[in-house]
This record gives sequence, structure tokens and C-alpha cells, in this order.
Amino acid sequence: MSNKTPDLHAAYALKTSEDSKRLYAEWAGDYDEGFAALEDYQLHIHTARAFVSAGGQGPVLDVGAGTGLCGAVLAGLGVGPIDATDISAEMLDEAMRKDIYRDAIEADLNHGIPVLRDSYSGIVSSGTFTHGHLGPEALPALLRIARPGAQFALSINARHYEALGFADALQQLQKDQIENLVLPTVRIYGDLAAGPNKDDLALIALFEKS
Repeated sequence: MSNKTPDLHAAYALKTSEDSKRLYAEWAGDYDEGFAALEDYQLHIHTARAFVSAGGQGPVLDVGAGTGLCGAVLAGLGVGPIDATDISAEMLDEAMRKDIYRDAIEADLNHGIPVLRDSYSGIVSSGTFTHGHLGPEALPALLRIARPGAQFALSINARHYEALGFADALQQLQKDQIENLVLPTVRIYGDLAAGPNKDDLALIALFEKS
């Protein structure tokens, strides 16, 4: 068992992959009702809608899929097929119960994703780059499995965008690996949210693989 209570504060305090596995294993069962609903979590909705508005289509990989919140919105918008990847097997078990994913892939983004190069026409991630325990070093692994022209929609916590090096990394990638980068700002939580993180913002990095 983790010595961290599974809640938003603990998620923001994560430092390692093993910390993530322990916390999300405990949180998986009541994540949707105990976090997303109570905190009026909205980021997955903004991310999915931004992907579709940018012309995104399947097959899509939902990165850091968790319990499938973003995937459910994508499916509701007519996107598919959708695969899920997450570091937590327990979270993926919950996601697969929603019957929206073609496949579930347990993987640590720090070590890459075990799928073939150029597998996906879309890459979506809501929340994975939000808590600050995963930085831009994961971007090459995502680009490897995306097809040329693939649409990306990656939510990034606004306070981490420059501090953790996302701004510099995306600027470098624009030289020869990505194009059409835009960064709309959205609220992570809705009007019903309370607590110290209720006004947190995220940037949704929308771009295409060159």
C-alpha cells in the first residue's frame, strides 16, 4: 500500500513511475466518482473536443488513459478505433469496462510504448502531463508511433509548460518533426470545483507530425 492517500494532492506530489503505479492502483476503483465528479474535472472534455475540432481521427492512442474519461468523450464524438495506454493496470481494467477501447497497453512512457512505428493517426493525452511528474522527454516516444500527418492533442499544465521544458522541446520539434502548433488555454476544473487547484489552467498542445 502507498503511504499517499489517493487524491489530487497526492497526484501532484508524484515523483517516480513506481509512485504513480502505487497511487493509481489504489485510486482506480473510485476515480470517476471520487475525483472527476466531485472536483468537476473538465480537462478530458476540452482535450477530446480540441482534437476533433482540429480534424483528428482514428485510429487514436489515448495516452495516460486512466479510467477512460477522455476516451469516452472521443467515442461519443464518433472517433475510433481507440486504444488505451497507461502505467496502471488497475486503471486500464476500469477503462476497458467502458467498452470503448479496442486494446489496452500497459506501459511506462519513460520507457516507450510497445507498438509498431507509425501505428496511429491521432495521439490524445488528457492529464498525463498535468501533475508534473512526466516531462517532455516522453514526446519522442509518442512521435515514433504516430503516422506522418497524425493529429496530436496533449494537455499540459500551464504552470509546467515552461518550467519543465515543454516550451523549449516543442520549439525544437517544430524545426523538422511537428507543424501547425497551437496552444489554446483551458480550465482544468469547472465552476463547481473547490480547493487550492480549482483555478488551475492547462494548455492543449495541438500539432501534427511532419
